[in-house]
Amino acid sequence: MKFIRNFMRLESSSAIILGICTILAILAKNSSFMNSYDTLVNYPVSLHISQLSVTKPALIWVNELLMAVFFLVVGLELKRETLEGHLASNKNRILPAIAALGGIIVPATIYAVYNWDNPITLKGWAVPAATDIAFAIGILSSLGKRLPPQLKICLLSIAIFDDIVAVLIIAIFYTANISFYWLLLSILPLLILITLNHFSVQRLSFYIIIGSFLWICILKSGVHATIAGIVLAFFIPIHSKTANKISPLMTLEQILHPWVSYFILPTFAFFNAGITVEEISARTLTHPVFLGIVTGLFLGKQLGVMLFSVSAVKLKWCSLPENVTWLHYYGMALITGIGFTMSIFIGMLAFSHDEHLTVMRLGVMLGSLLSGVIGYIILLGVIRWYR
Repeated sequence: MKFIRNFMRLESSSAIILGICTILAILAKNSSFMNSYDTLVNYPVSLHISQLSVTKPALIWVNELLMAVFFLVVGLELKRETLEGHLASNKNRILPAIAALGGIIVPATIYAVYNWDNPITLKGWAVPAATDIAFAIGILSSLGKRLPPQLKICLLSIAIFDDIVAVLIIAIFYTANISFYWLLLSILPLLILITLNHFSVQRLSFYIIIGSFLWICILKSGVHATIAGIVLAFFIPIHSKTANKISPLMTLEQILHPWVSYFILPTFAFFNAGITVEEISARTLTHPVFLGIVTGLFLGKQLGVMLFSVSAVKLKWCSLPENVTWLHYYGMALITGIGFTMSIFIGMLAFSHDEHLTVMRLGVMLGSLLSGVIGYIILLGVIRWYR
């Protein structure tokens, strides 16, 4: 519980920084700094390792390298929670897993209904299925001890399952042309990681070096490079060979989590949230991509989470967390509709046309804002009702 409390405090302040960086990006895009912002986002950055050279815009490095570190932390959290934490018990796993599934299927279906006749825009079906863990947990944390702690743990569990499914979706549906040479080459670092884990090697530097090689192989293979982060996490030892010494997994998680919360996610928001007011028009607000994302995030998420959760409880597969009422749970379900960083991330993979990117960003921002504000109001009302 101490780790959960520390996590909540970290995510609460991270959500504020995320919001500030988002506002700064929008201001920069709609001011005299627009050209400077565009130059920064598209600035070519090169990586040279021996004969290997990779040159990409700064935006791509943020989305493929920094977000790989984000998914590494997600993987570490999932492994720890599954093996030793709240999700180690089947009883605690069932409800958030089913809720996350509903929160993915229903929004994706709603989006598909709006875009079924257009194969290009249909590629964005997964955009409203994501949940921004930092913003979601940050809103719950802002309500303090007035909410049952079990509700926050349940939301965290749903968000973790949600992120894992997002990784699978990215790996399966959002890959470029596959290079089988680099894909086969990635087997080598995987075998080394398996060996290190088998012998419970405790030196984190070994895992980071081999993990970096794995990231390069996956990047060059055409599979999205963020997959390397989640794969690496599964091989970090969760137990220490020395008694009373913190494990390599916990050590790495504690090192990286502040960087992810205070630097990586805010940087991602700043680089990806820039949208000009001039791009917003009546056509934008009636665009199928915009409508599919807004409706999917705001209505689809809450419907999916609630429908699947109520069904699971009625069928006696699981039960609500202790001290949590259905009104509490409904407020939390609304908050899962805050897609923001994860939704924009998937949207950047799904679309390449400027018009689609614009309406995607706008839809994600409005859908996330509606979900966050209404969810907060509902939970605040529940708190006062039960006072």
